[in-house]
Amino acid sequence: MSCPICNKEADAKYRPFCSRRCADVDLGRWLRGSYAIPAEPLDEGDPPAGPQDDADPASGARPH
Repeated sequence: MSCPICNKEADAKYRPFCSRRCADVDLGRWLRGSYAIPAEPLDEGDPPAGPQDDADPASGARPH
C-alpha cells in the first residue's frame, strides 16, 4: 500500500501513511474542509433529508 499523500511505501506505525508528517498533512486537509463532497445548497423551504422509507406507498405495505 502506498501513502495517499506522497505515494511512498506506507509505514505500519502510521498506516495508511508513510510518516507522521503525511498523517498531519491529511489531518490538516480534513480540518480545513479540503475533503468535501460537492452538493447543491438546500432551499430553506426544503424538509431536512432523513432515512428513506422502504415501503411502497402504492402497495400500502409497512416496513418492519
